[in-house]
Amino acid sequence: MKKLHLLIFLVLPLFCLAQSALKLKGKIISEKAPLEWANVSVTNSEGKIINGTTSKSDGSFEIILKSGLYKIAISLLGFTDYEKEISLEKDTELNTIILKQTATDLGEIVIQSRKNTIEQKTDRLVYNFEKNVTTAGSDALNAINTAPGVVVKNDAITLLGRGTSRVMIDGRIIELTGEELNNFLKSISAADIKNIEIISNPPAKYEADGFGGLINIVMKKGVRDSWKNTMTASYDQNKYEIYTLRDNFFYNKNKFRFSASLNGKTGYKNADENLEMYFPDGLSKMSSTTKVKNENFSGKLALDYDFSEHTTIGFQFMNDRNNPDFGSDIRIEKFNNQSELQNVTLNKSFTDKGSKNQIYNAHLVTKLDSLNRKLSFDVDYFNYNSKFDRDFIANNYTPEMEFVDVNQAGRNISNQDIDNWSFKADMEHPFQAVNLSYGAKMSFTNSLSDVLFYNTISGTPELDPNQSNRFKYRENNQSIYINGNKKLNEKWNLQLGLRLENTQTTGFSETLNQETVNNYSKLFPTFYASYKKDENNTFSLNYGKRINRPRFDLLNPFKVYINSNSYSEGNPFLKPSFSDNFEWSHSYKGLLRTSLFMNVITNGYGVIFTSVPETNTQIVTRENYFKGVNYGLGESYSASFADWWESENTLYFLGSKTEFTKRFNAKPSNSLQIDFTTNNTFILGKTTKLQIDFNYSTPFRNGLYEVGYVSSFDIGFKQDLLNKTLQIAFLANDIFNTSYLKDFTSVVNGVKQVYSQNESNRFVRLSLVYNFGNKKINVKERNFGNEEEKKRTGN
Repeated sequence: MKKLHLLIFLVLPLFCLAQSALKLKGKIISEKAPLEWANVSVTNSEGKIINGTTSKSDGSFEIILKSGLYKIAISLLGFTDYEKEISLEKDTELNTIILKQTATDLGEIVIQSRKNTIEQKTDRLVYNFEKNVTTAGSDALNAINTAPGVVVKNDAITLLGRGTSRVMIDGRIIELTGEELNNFLKSISAADIKNIEIISNPPAKYEADGFGGLINIVMKKGVRDSWKNTMTASYDQNKYEIYTLRDNFFYNKNKFRFSASLNGKTGYKNADENLEMYFPDGLSKMSSTTKVKNENFSGKLALDYDFSEHTTIGFQFMNDRNNPDFGSDIRIEKFNNQSELQNVTLNKSFTDKGSKNQIYNAHLVTKLDSLNRKLSFDVDYFNYNSKFDRDFIANNYTPEMEFVDVNQAGRNISNQDIDNWSFKADMEHPFQAVNLSYGAKMSFTNSLSDVLFYNTISGTPELDPNQSNRFKYRENNQSIYINGNKKLNEKWNLQLGLRLENTQTTGFSETLNQETVNNYSKLFPTFYASYKKDENNTFSLNYGKRINRPRFDLLNPFKVYINSNSYSEGNPFLKPSFSDNFEWSHSYKGLLRTSLFMNVITNGYGVIFTSVPETNTQIVTRENYFKGVNYGLGESYSASFADWWESENTLYFLGSKTEFTKRFNAKPSNSLQIDFTTNNTFILGKTTKLQIDFNYSTPFRNGLYEVGYVSSFDIGFKQDLLNKTLQIAFLANDIFNTSYLKDFTSVVNGVKQVYSQNESNRFVRLSLVYNFGNKKINVKERNFGNEEEKKRTGN
């Protein structure tokens, strides 16, 4: 209650009398006549669009604003863009604005204005990936993986040196993590995405979960008074084939907006794993080859309707189904200290696996007055369920491969069902002294998972209660926040935020008859300061406190056996980790960006590969076992070496210091990591692009683990045909097959373990993308249309 009183005390003084509305008028003409339907947008000092309209038949326009500093931008297909900074203190009428027609001589190459691939905002980095040829015909996960400083590896999406990120779509958290999240993102077409926002220190408006901040996928919403359809077909060849077919449709007319998409994928991919365990009596070596079915079907519907000039209601539905059945062949070889093979265990299995999830959203946005006070309500429902049915038999053999006996035979059945309801209200409340926003959210999550293990050695399935469990988990969260932004003058901008989250969790294991309860309340402050020294140099400093809650599957205390001497188990006593995140950055001409950051982690949790040397047993557990500091220096440089060569380059120097807070037989070790990425787009003609990308990350040590190097070399090619309505794209990904996890090493209880995993990162892809619809649609209008729709939906 003290924290709640503190928040109320902070909020009340900020409510004061609103200022009067001001009118900004103007008229847009060409050298010959007035221009109708020209897009007019007004942005604030952060570059955020706060209002917009289109010119009337006589070229006139009118926008209602409050006093302040703004930038007005005007664009129309076939004319050069217009931009101007204005200071609005009273009703203002601009002089007649004349737009000049662009050249249309097909014999010339017309250089048009280009949107920067990376745009630095006060609290986020905006990645416009449409120029990246390698994302043509791909999905959302691939697009995220090309973003600067973002790494997708081992079913985790992380920001370099910071940790795992949560993912949002249009500002709404996706309640999935790990493999399930990646599968969901693979069902979303990259062609359906406007841009990706990388928010390393999210403002108080957003959930505080995730050390690596938030990645917000902003979806396209179509241009007013138009329709468009995009069809994509792609073929991937790795060891096996994968076929993908997508269709995205947008319709926008008067007060009604509608979009729909369907995505289907089928085929297989190959995964190889290797594990070496150096026990006192000799090496145990495991190798696994798995053929995984890549079968997915997904769809999305979105509807928005303007009840009036001020009020919009909308509904969204997303559905995703996966059927990744797989068969595995595991070979385990046991050697003595003289490196002589003692015995071999062959484990052959087939897993019937499937998952599906559904996401519903209903929202209402209403503009309360001409001062841009805006109230929005969201109701979200999320459901995820999965099945896992694995039959296996592990046989022991002599070194000469003569059968000895059955090591283990069984059937694992596991099902999981997760339901989440959330209710959210947000208010944007500009005052004369400060731009204020505040809101509240309630979230209710229920998770039910069960595991049944049947021993099938005798030929008759026998339920083993010691390896079976039913686990119920409930998590409720209530939060309120307040955020204030103030432009002090032409150079300084400040933003402060405070979020209070109150969480109650209950986990119950039926097998152990054990209940685990955890209730906690935490304050999460945020702070941003930006200083614009001149037109070329901008500095910023920010701070935010974050929480990292354990995934639901990590809390379930059940065992999954690979063989009789190797198993993995969850931990219902896992507690959240916390981090204090600091970042300083500098931008020079928007081309050279420098960031220096530090994350201080307390009560950190993670996976521990423990071993029992006496029985040669491997146990994979999850524990809160460390605290530490991660720090780094990042450089990002955007260059146009010529009209035909654009390049995006990043260089990161990363380090850490780790201390173990749990007593076990292991020592922490840390080292420097260097990560370099260069993405180069070559414009070979008006309709032809070539892309060459390279990434290299050095080996490094962090706490309990040592990780080997990772690199990737990719080549992409895109050809536009039929006036850009048809695209043909080719991608050769990870040509040298070096982007997989290798030499993942730990030493616990004196036993060294070295793990590697390769999941078909090397492949070639051929894609066809066909666009058709209203001829009014074009890149520039689409960008403004997205920004306008984003404004109207409160995101």
